[in-house]
Amino acid sequence: MAWLSDKPIPVDERLIIALDVPTAAEALELVDLLGGHGRFYKIGMELLTSGDFFDLLAKLHARGKKVFVDLKFFDVPATVASAVRGLGRHPATFCTIHGNDAMMRAAAEVKGPLKLLAVTALTSLDQRDLDDLGFQCDARALVLSRAKAALAAGCDGVVSSGLEVADLREHVDHSLLVVCPGIRPVGNTGDDQKRTVDVRQAFLNGADHIVVGRPIRAAADPRAAAADIQATIRSVFEKAN
Repeated sequence: MAWLSDKPIPVDERLIIALDVPTAAEALELVDLLGGHGRFYKIGMELLTSGDFFDLLAKLHARGKKVFVDLKFFDVPATVASAVRGLGRHPATFCTIHGNDAMMRAAAEVKGPLKLLAVTALTSLDQRDLDDLGFQCDARALVLSRAKAALAAGCDGVVSSGLEVADLREHVDHSLLVVCPGIRPVGNTGDDQKRTVDVRQAFLNGADHIVVGRPIRAAADPRAAAADIQATIRSVFEKAN
């Protein structure tokens, strides 16, 4: 069964491009190269340590781009709330939190217009990794449990592998925003992402957004790679209409 997203999201903003590079200069160079094929960008921990994180966020916003801040806040609830409140002073659209009910509730109370996404299970973890970490369930059950808790705590959505999105759509309120990283336009080639799906399947499973990094950055022609992904997304939604 297909669970295509019906949220009013511009088609060219359903692709979020991960700027996982060491410096702001490299990030902006990629943004310029991609041009109109990139409307929404993710910045995370690697750029945080560059020293130019918030300057880059502001420059992306000034260029008309949306920004997903992926720092996976995790600390005592009051500290997480303070971090989310502080981020609200910057022009971010999404941010991530990785914690329990108390952390999520504290963050949700102060998030303002910021969309708060709870991390369910990292796409670099497979069942063996989850077993090693002491989880007494499979990835599907863990993702469902965390997604339901996130929505109840006031979060806007979750970050989830595309493999679990169909289950989320079947068992969790469709208001839940679902962002899927670990997307590989073709078969995975042995990087650290283990629970992956391709672009088309992620959206047919019910993803609202996908996050793509290395398949664009490492392509021989990153602009063409981004354009191809955008074309695939448009074809999925056009066929549904």
